[in-house]
Amino acid sequence: MRLMGIEALYVKPRLSLAHPAHVKYPYLLRGLEISRANHVWATDICYIPMAKGFCYLVAIMDWASRMVLSWRLSNTLDSSFCVDALEEAISKYGCPEIFNTDQGSQFTAEEFTDALRSRGISISMDGKGRWMDNVFIERLWKSVKYEDIYLKGYGSMAEVKKGLAAYFTFYNEKRWHQNFDRKTPAMVYFGTLSQRQVAA
Repeated sequence: MRLMGIEALYVKPRLSLAHPAHVKYPYLLRGLEISRANHVWATDICYIPMAKGFCYLVAIMDWASRMVLSWRLSNTLDSSFCVDALEEAISKYGCPEIFNTDQGSQFTAEEFTDALRSRGISISMDGKGRWMDNVFIERLWKSVKYEDIYLKGYGSMAEVKKGLAAYFTFYNEKRWHQNFDRKTPAMVYFGTLSQRQVAA
């Protein structure tokens, strides 16, 4: 199987490894009612298999609407592609009040946390081993993999990038969610923005 490049489709080794020297922040979302856009954003990284090799995907999601605000691919697990995705999301949609991540070293790195703190964004982090603390982005990964990645069998990062661009457009603008009374994430996001944010 190794010689032929055959492998099972299953979750790969953990990507969210903590860095012992990095500051960890408390989880701020417990019991919090989140019903409007830009109140809370969340992010995570997932493993993307390709016909030859693999890459990593980071996405930034608005919690209330489940809209994917930005995303990036990388063949390494440093913080830079996560910061790039964050900067793009902020440039397009403004700043959230709270930003939630896991305790992975990419998100506890000063490069990432400084980009949040310098804008007055409160930082929230999942409890150790508490995947349910970021459940909506975990559900996004399942959708991405089973509705696109596993079906397409992309051969290169360029193909993954092109395919995901089309998928996330579909996900945000055409794929309705039962929890939202058959509305799309984009409809919910722009429908729940505060008047101040719409005016800006």
